[in-house]
Amino acid sequence: MEEAKGPVKHVLLAKFKDDVTQEKIDELIKGYANLVNLIEPMKAFHWGKDVSIENLHQGFTHIFESTFDSKEAVAEYVAHPIHVEFANMFLGSLDKVLVIDYKPTSV
Repeated sequence: MEEAKGPVKHVLLAKFKDDVTQEKIDELIKGYANLVNLIEPMKAFHWGKDVSIENLHQGFTHIFESTFDSKEAVAEYVAHPIHVEFANMFLGSLDKVLVIDYKPTSV
């Protein structure tokens, strides 16, 4: 199949460390959401908590999804000093993390 054209989704699955308080998690989520206002290539941001009844989450509890116009825009975001500073703080609160970038594709 041909690679899809259009936006790129940057998905991060997270499991926060057991000693991270809900207040700290809320603060980190607000900070993550605010990146869309600070880093131009980031076009949209959504997040949520696992609500699946299948119990296949492998310990991941939260999902964060950002939208970009291209793979190059994701690279610009990843290297941006504001993202680097936030990521260092955010990742320090995580026990597990998984990141996938993909282009939504219809068959």
